[in-house]
Amino acid sequence: MADGTGRPVARSPRAGSVPGMAQIRVSTTLDAPPEKVWADIEDVGSHVEWMADAVAIRFLTDRRQGVGTRFECDTKVGPITLTDVMEITEWAPAEAMGVDHVGLVGGTGRFTLTPIWGGRTRFQWQEDLRFPLWMGGPVGAFFGRPVLSWIWRRNLQALHRRF
Repeated sequence: MADGTGRPVARSPRAGSVPGMAQIRVSTTLDAPPEKVWADIEDVGSHVEWMADAVAIRFLTDRRQGVGTRFECDTKVGPITLTDVMEITEWAPAEAMGVDHVGLVGGTGRFTLTPIWGGRTRFQWQEDLRFPLWMGGPVGAFFGRPVLSWIWRRNLQALHRRF
């Protein structure tokens, strides 16, 4: 959701959310059409430029784009650092990109680009994450959701500045 200024806002998890999962939804309005936004985000390696929690990305496949691309993302949230392994599972240019988290943190993530009036884009980011027991499992998910929502809202502000 947006507040009319283009600033990202977070939504509460949807009704019927899965216990033990951190379900995070953030969105913003970008001052560019979906094709221009896609041209920026399809370079997965560049996500470290606007995601504060993403320190480095290393590809595990020869592919750098599209379904089947696998990569490691060194992630840092406060004192916690880990390597998140992801595989791209959805690739619809100018519409959506989806990933499976197949490392220590499990779950799914998805960017959705929707054209809106004035040649702008509604950018939605959703993640459904399961935390390992050493990160508190369901308790870690409960407390992690507001922290990650805050970080990802800031990430969307950085993405917004790219347009």
